[in-house]
Amino acid sequence: MPESFAPQSIEELITIINWAKSGVHPLEVLGGGSKRTLGRPVQSEMTLSLSAFDGISEYQPEELVLTAGAATPLTDIESELLNNKQMLAFEPMKFGKLLSTNVSETIGGVLASNMSGPRRIKVGAARDHLLGFHAVSGRGEAFKSGGKVVKNVTGYDLSKLMVGSWGTLAVLHEVSLRVLPAPESIRTVLVFGLREQQAINVLGKAMASPHDVSGAAHVPENLIGSFSTSYISKIGGSVTALRLEGIKSSVEFRCRELLSTLSVLGEVEELHSHNSLQFWADIRDVIPYSQCNRAIWRVSVPPSSGARMVADLREHLAVDAYYDWAGGLVWLALEVGEEAGANVIHRSVIEHGGHSTLIRAPINIRSAVSVFKPQTPAMLKLTERLKESFDKVGILNPGRMYPGI
Repeated sequence: MPESFAPQSIEELITIINWAKSGVHPLEVLGGGSKRTLGRPVQSEMTLSLSAFDGISEYQPEELVLTAGAATPLTDIESELLNNKQMLAFEPMKFGKLLSTNVSETIGGVLASNMSGPRRIKVGAARDHLLGFHAVSGRGEAFKSGGKVVKNVTGYDLSKLMVGSWGTLAVLHEVSLRVLPAPESIRTVLVFGLREQQAINVLGKAMASPHDVSGAAHVPENLIGSFSTSYISKIGGSVTALRLEGIKSSVEFRCRELLSTLSVLGEVEELHSHNSLQFWADIRDVIPYSQCNRAIWRVSVPPSSGARMVADLREHLAVDAYYDWAGGLVWLALEVGEEAGANVIHRSVIEHGGHSTLIRAPINIRSAVSVFKPQTPAMLKLTERLKESFDKVGILNPGRMYPGI
């Protein structure tokens, strides 16, 4: 029995899945494998590599649509878009440094995890940019949803269902994405020395202002030294950051207005093009925690609850935290211990209304705790029915999200 399959065509992919289904042989579905150590370990006998489903098959810059194989490296797509002054607006994360892997991120893996960057607060999540896809379910049935045009809204929106399912429902082999023009100019307004709750209040007010903010983050003093931008790493205090993008004249005007408004809070500064790009890449890719050996959690809550949730956690755990999405995305670091704080973090997230995911921890911890926020009985039943609809015998990435799912 082979330990790995690498189908070269859709027909081979269907054949392999049907074989696995008939004998109940669990498969670990891999694009590039950059997220294999993220989440629960898959309970599988062998791997299913999608490496042959690689490359950009269609790109229409004037229509803002790109179609590619699921195993296409993210860097290839971003390079092609950059040549046409366009971008994946949801800013997909790159986990290489955080998870200590040199494996390329693929567009399929980006969509399977639905991990979006700082611009999510303005343009939406990864799932909002998937126009359509072709896939094979765990039942061995080929199907498609959506299309290759932005206006295509016919039928059930299965794209929303597949993105974030971690490959547990179907094997996506081709995807079509909406792309957007890259901004002509980028600047970042910085405010120094704010406390956490004060910073979250400032970020919230900036998001409600007419300045069209596309990034809103707060980094405490103890994490500043880990940033790649030397100007940032040498700052001796906390940093609250607001990103402005667009036409140069507009960005310059909005930047002046924000600097003037925020100067009453203390020292302010601005970052220009290269330094701004690097700063937000560090925020996106969790660089502040890339060199530590602690467990890393990704927590999404209502922005107004972020700092309060962290304060509650600190009554029970020694956690570091920094904030993205105007306080709505909290990155936590804490000592691994016996359960990496799973029970305390999940309880707090449930209380504040949000989602929690254990991003990095040793395999024995990820096997033993709830990596994703536990589901209510009603939601778990719905999830099980959904899994059965697409993958009746459970051969695709079993156990990746929840035991048996």
